[in-house]
Amino acid sequence: MQLADWLAHQQAQHPKTIELGLERVREVAERLALLPWPIPTIIIGGTNGKGSTSAFLTALARAAGLRVGTYTSPHLQRYNERIAIDDVPVDDATLVSAFERIEQAREGVTLTFFEYGTLAALEIFKSQRIDVALLEVGLGGRLDATNIVEADVAVLCSIGLDHQDWLGPTVEHIGREKAGIFRAGKPVILGSAAMPASVHAALAELRCIAHWIDADFWAEPEDDQGHWRWRGRAQVFESLPPPALQGPIQPRNAATAIAAFLELLKTRLPQAPPIDASIVSRALRTVRLRGRFQRLPPRQAGEPEWILDVAHNEDSARMLAESLRGLPRAQRTVGVVGVLGDKDADGILRQVNGLIDQWVLCGLEGARGGTPESLRARLPAELPCVALAPDVAHGCATARALTGAQDRIVVFGSFHVVGPALDWLGI
Repeated sequence: MQLADWLAHQQAQHPKTIELGLERVREVAERLALLPWPIPTIIIGGTNGKGSTSAFLTALARAAGLRVGTYTSPHLQRYNERIAIDDVPVDDATLVSAFERIEQAREGVTLTFFEYGTLAALEIFKSQRIDVALLEVGLGGRLDATNIVEADVAVLCSIGLDHQDWLGPTVEHIGREKAGIFRAGKPVILGSAAMPASVHAALAELRCIAHWIDADFWAEPEDDQGHWRWRGRAQVFESLPPPALQGPIQPRNAATAIAAFLELLKTRLPQAPPIDASIVSRALRTVRLRGRFQRLPPRQAGEPEWILDVAHNEDSARMLAESLRGLPRAQRTVGVVGVLGDKDADGILRQVNGLIDQWVLCGLEGARGGTPESLRARLPAELPCVALAPDVAHGCATARALTGAQDRIVVFGSFHVVGPALDWLGI
C-alpha cells in the first residue's frame, strides 16, 4: 500500500477519532520493543506555544550538532510533516515501512489515527539512531499516546481553555490533565507563570524539579532592535538576536526551550559539548515553523501582504492580536477565517475584531467543520462580514479580489484553514 492507502486504512480502524488512554498503544509499543524508551527525550505540552517551543528545541539541538527527531501534530499540508529528522520530514517509504511493522505487531489491537502516528514516530526515531527526541503532546497529556514515553524533561508551555469536552470544563481540570506528563523527581520547565493550582499540586506531589519563567530563568530585552539575553540562575547568554519566528511571545517561547535543552544536556547528555551564546544565536536565526504568524510579503506590485496563523482558541487569538498591533497599520485588513464547530467562534474573533476591517467567513470540511452560514450564525450581527466562502480556497480568492497594495490579508482559525491557504498560495 502507498502512504495515502495506509492513512485511509488507519482512519477506518477505530470507531472513534480520539480515544484517550494508554493501555492499547503501550501494548503495541512493547511488542515493537520500543519500551522502555532508550533515547534522551523532551515532551512538550500545553494549550498554546507547543509548536513554537518544539521548533526552538529542534533548532537548538541541530545547532549543538545533535541528531534530533521531532514529532508534532497536526500537519498543515502533508502528513510527513509530523515526523522529522533534523527538521526534514521523513519520506513516504520510511513511513510506510514503520506502518507495516506496527500492523504486524498490532495483532488485533485497535489504534486511533494519532496512536498509529505516535508509534511510527517512535519506531522511526529508534531506527534512525537519533541523539534527542522531541515529542509534542497531541491532546491533554496524562492519557495522550506520547505519554507512554518516560521523558527526561517535561515542558508545560501554558494552560488555557480548549478541548473542554475531553479535558474538563475549567483550567483546573485542564491543568491536571496536562500535568500528567510530569515524572517524579524529574525536571519540569514552566513557560508561563500563570499556572492553575492543579499544576502546582502535581509538581509538589511528584517532587519535580520545577524551573519557572520569570522566577528561575528570564528573557530580558537588551535594546530596541530586538536583541535580548537569556538569564538563568547559573548561566547567561547575552546579545541574542531576535528569533526568526515573529511575534512578541517568541522570545519567551525561545527562553523556555533554552531552559529545557540545558536540563536535558545536564541530565542525559553530559558528554555533549556545552552550548554557548553563539550556538543559541544560530538556533534563533535558523528556527523554522510555518503557520505561526507567518508573514508573506507582496510577491509583486499591487498585491497585499499575507499573514497566516493557526490561532484556534481565545488565548492564541489574543497573541495574534498582540502581534498584529506591533505592525504598521495597513490601509485595509481583510480577515479570512474558519472556526471548527466545537470552538468558541465569537470568543476567538472578538480578540482580533478591532484589527480587521472586513471579514470573509469560510466553511470547513469534516465532522467538526461546517458551512460558512453556520459560522455566521455563531457570530454577532454587527460583524463586518463581506463574504461567505464555501471553503478556504474560495475565501482566499475573495480576499485577494478585495485587496491591493498597502492592504493586508490575515488568514487564521486552525490548521484546517492555514494548510489550504498555503496550498492556494502555492507555497
